[in-house]
Amino acid sequence: MLPNDPIMLLSAVNMKLRDRYASLDALCEDLDVSRAELEEKLAAVGYAYDAAQNRFI
Repeated sequence: MLPNDPIMLLSAVNMKLRDRYASLDALCEDLDVSRAELEEKLAAVGYAYDAAQNRFI
Protein backbone atom coordinates (compact mmCIF):
# COMPACT_ATOMS: atom_id res chain seq x y z
CA MET A 1 0.00 0.00 0.00
CA LEU A 2 1.32 3.39 -0.96
CA PRO A 3 0.68 6.56 1.08
CA ASN A 4 -1.81 9.18 -0.12
CA ASP A 5 0.20 12.22 0.97
CA PRO A 6 2.19 13.31 -2.11
CA ILE A 7 5.48 13.90 -0.28
CA MET A 8 5.25 10.60 1.59
CA LEU A 9 4.31 8.95 -1.70
CA LEU A 10 7.39 10.45 -3.36
CA SER A 11 9.63 9.13 -0.61
CA ALA A 12 8.08 5.65 -0.65
CA VAL A 13 8.16 5.32 -4.44
CA ASN A 14 11.76 6.53 -4.78
CA MET A 15 12.85 4.16 -2.01
CA LYS A 16 11.13 1.22 -3.73
CA LEU A 17 12.62 2.19 -7.10
CA ARG A 18 16.08 2.42 -5.56
CA ASP A 19 15.89 -0.78 -3.52
CA ARG A 20 13.62 -3.13 -5.41
CA TYR A 21 12.47 -2.18 -8.91
CA ALA A 22 14.43 -1.63 -12.12
CA SER A 23 11.72 0.62 -13.58
CA LEU A 24 8.54 2.49 -12.79
CA ASP A 25 6.61 0.05 -14.96
CA ALA A 26 7.88 -2.88 -12.86
CA LEU A 27 6.85 -1.13 -9.65
CA CYS A 28 3.38 -0.31 -10.96
CA GLU A 29 2.82 -3.82 -12.27
CA ASP A 30 3.96 -5.49 -9.04
CA LEU A 31 1.97 -3.15 -6.78
CA ASP A 32 -1.03 -3.06 -9.15
CA VAL A 33 -1.13 0.74 -9.34
CA SER A 34 -1.80 2.96 -12.32
CA ARG A 35 1.38 4.55 -13.66
CA ALA A 36 -0.62 7.48 -15.04
CA GLU A 37 -2.28 8.17 -11.68
CA LEU A 38 1.01 7.86 -9.81
CA GLU A 39 2.77 10.23 -12.21
CA GLU A 40 -0.17 12.66 -12.03
CA LYS A 41 -0.11 12.75 -8.21
CA LEU A 42 3.61 13.43 -8.14
CA ALA A 43 3.47 15.95 -11.00
CA ALA A 44 0.99 17.93 -8.89
CA VAL A 45 3.81 18.59 -6.39
CA GLY A 46 6.45 19.24 -9.04
CA TYR A 47 8.06 15.82 -9.60
CA ALA A 48 8.49 13.81 -12.79
CA TYR A 49 9.89 10.35 -13.40
CA ASP A 50 13.41 10.22 -14.83
CA ALA A 51 13.95 6.81 -16.42
CA ALA A 52 17.72 7.30 -16.66
CA GLN A 53 17.95 7.75 -12.90
CA ASN A 54 14.96 5.48 -12.14
CA ARG A 55 13.50 8.00 -9.71
CA PHE A 56 11.21 10.98 -9.44
CA ILE A 57 13.06 14.29 -9.47
